Amino acid sequence: MSQSLSQRLKTLSCISLGLLILAIGIFMALGGVYLISLGGSWYFALAGLGLIGSGVSIARKHPAGAALYLAILGATVVWSVWDAGLNFWPLFSRLFAPAVLAVPVLLTCPAIKIGTGQISKRAAYGSAAFILLALGMTGYEAFQPRPLVVAENLPHPRPGIPVGADAQADWSQWGRTPSGTRFAPLEQITPRNVAHLRVAWTYRTGEIPTGPEGFVVTPLAVNGMLYGCTQSNVIFALDPDTGQERWRFDPHAHGNLRPRCRGVGYHDAFLNDRSALPALPGSPATLCTRRIISTTVDDRMIAVDANSGQPCTDFGDHGVVSLRTGMGPIKPGFYFPTAAPTIVHDLVIVGGLVWDNAEVGEPSGVVRAFNVQTGALVWAWDLGDPAYSGLPPQGQTYTRGTPNVWSTPAYDEALGLVYLPTGNATPDFWGAHRSAADERYSSSIVALDIATGQERWRFQTVHHDLWDYDVPSQPALYNVPDGRGGTIPALIQTTKRGQIFMLDRRTGKPVADVQERSVPHDTMADDHAAPTQPYSVGMPAIGTRPLDEHRMWGITPLDQMMCRINFRRAHYEGDFTPPGDRTAIHFPGWFGGMNWGSVSIAENLGYLIVNDIRMGVTTRLIPRALYDAAHHGPDAEGTGAAQAGTPWGVVQGAFVSPLGIPCQAPPYGTLTAIDLATRKIAWQIPMGTVQDLGPFDLPTHLPIPIGMPTRGGPVTTGSGLIFMAGTQDFYLRAMDVRTGRELWKGRLPVGAETTPMTYVSAHSGRQFVVIAAGGTEASRKMGDYVVAFALPDNGR
Repeated sequence: MSQSLSQRLKTLSCISLGLLILAIGIFMALGGVYLISLGGSWYFALAGLGLIGSGVSIARKHPAGAALYLAILGATVVWSVWDAGLNFWPLFSRLFAPAVLAVPVLLTCPAIKIGTGQISKRAAYGSAAFILLALGMTGYEAFQPRPLVVAENLPHPRPGIPVGADAQADWSQWGRTPSGTRFAPLEQITPRNVAHLRVAWTYRTGEIPTGPEGFVVTPLAVNGMLYGCTQSNVIFALDPDTGQERWRFDPHAHGNLRPRCRGVGYHDAFLNDRSALPALPGSPATLCTRRIISTTVDDRMIAVDANSGQPCTDFGDHGVVSLRTGMGPIKPGFYFPTAAPTIVHDLVIVGGLVWDNAEVGEPSGVVRAFNVQTGALVWAWDLGDPAYSGLPPQGQTYTRGTPNVWSTPAYDEALGLVYLPTGNATPDFWGAHRSAADERYSSSIVALDIATGQERWRFQTVHHDLWDYDVPSQPALYNVPDGRGGTIPALIQTTKRGQIFMLDRRTGKPVADVQERSVPHDTMADDHAAPTQPYSVGMPAIGTRPLDEHRMWGITPLDQMMCRINFRRAHYEGDFTPPGDRTAIHFPGWFGGMNWGSVSIAENLGYLIVNDIRMGVTTRLIPRALYDAAHHGPDAEGTGAAQAGTPWGVVQGAFVSPLGIPCQAPPYGTLTAIDLATRKIAWQIPMGTVQDLGPFDLPTHLPIPIGMPTRGGPVTTGSGLIFMAGTQDFYLRAMDVRTGRELWKGRLPVGAETTPMTYVSAHSGRQFVVIAAGGTEASRKMGDYVVAFALPDNGR
């Protein structure tokens, strides 16, 4: 009886295994034939046909089945090396799953009779053991860091000179200083002791983000307190040593489609030199000599006393200035500032975000400067009509639909210039309606005179932008070595394209060479694409290698094949593939490249630290009538948009496999150090693991350092550390700025998609590193945490 049962189990295992291989083979053969018809690889069709034969034979207990499968595996090894080279992750995609399936094939072999005998158990089990050993070694290798560029034989750093060098321990602006370099000249936490960092305190705001909300603030550390804001613009002040709440102010903001607040502004009337500016109406109030300025998601600007959180009654209408004045009609959610206000002397400079792609004629992209004491308008920069330096004439509005400034400016006090990163005139993916001003200022850096708001220069990073390549990050100001013993006053601007532009911040002329290169420009008859685009050839480009079929990836050959099919079906001509009525792939996509988290410059070494995202995106333009018939109400960001007022709606998506994994080979996010003296990459590493985010946006609990899309940005310190989160797993990390080697990571309760900050408490003398952890857009776990790390009291 037992022998009969054993035989039945062996027969059942053969049939089950054979049917599984047969199903895989049918899928691969059909998909492979379709891929061939698209001009793609023949491997999948041929391998699929072989697997069909193998599966049928194994199910019938025929000895040829196992032999055929092993032959296919051997041929797959040869093809994989030919197709992908000796690169770990591309080979993993092609070989790991077939090798896993080879183990049950070999273990089932002894049940397959050959005449009156059987296949040698020793040979079968020995081969299975060999493959298991290879799989184990592969698994071990999967957990090892794999730098893309190793820090070896580097020249001794030749630092430049910081702009307005500041040795104070405060973090007084969103980028710490007006230069936006996120460099803190602090040396208490060092590469030697950073491994001893521990959670010092945790503060909870009481507002856990839901839906499209995002808790992404970078707090300020100034005036003996920490200041931040929640996604609903509740302002909070914390004790810097304990995290205990000192006060909070709720402006009761509401009515926004995607609420978030990246930071607040701080002004101290005793520390600002008013002589640099013309006389302004009003006089400083005795109350609120130190004040916090915040914008809200319902288009207001608020001033509160930095010590108590009480409204500054001398500012606007009892502490409130409406940002709707002069703007005309604003639909709910169609205009709202998310960046921290920029405080320059006695001015508050404010731009704003508009709801991408909804319709033409959205609210103006005007940038305005207000008196920080009274809230009175001082100047306005209306891109569509520079003649308006104040409010528009009665009955008129600032020019609607112009490019906006939704990110954060930087400024140079000595030059008297503020530098604005601009977005696009909406909508993003069709631009035949755009004005001459839209074409001039879209996706640019514009320098304005701080005192008057008059334009001094501009530089455009994308011509006739049809790809949502607005300039998302804060410019970084640094005096770079000129190679002759002096320095050049530079502005460094990262972009979603992965291009890094280095300009002379006095004139806007490139310091690092920029070339106009021909790009694809055949597009629909009712629009056009620019025939050339600017490439910053004098600086490294990050994550810009063009896609091809060989770069398609998947956890298994099946989802890799689907990515190959979708790649071949789509319209892709490399950089600047024009959008059209056929699905087009854009790489880098509108997520980045580099995004709003911005960069850091280790000012004492002259290293530019850049994190990036490597994900393709797709667009397809849909004729107006068809789009309107199929879509009602606003789409989620990144899925589609009406583009009302144009002939086309747009459907958007990420270029990912059926498992939700980017279709190109990893890494999907990196951290890079660029030596600004040599303008070469010093090192580059993948950032982040799949521990908390894997296929289908589910955690894998495996800390495999594949390199994940990065949000937020880095911070550097005088002791030679980089702090960064934003990697989709729930960690804040510390890296050695000279090598990129990870020295420490601290577990967070949820993910963090913002930039950390660091300061020294004036009371305790301890250095803290602080991060807001609100969760990530892809994660299903959100939070309301502000977490501070510090060394133990004994400094170890």
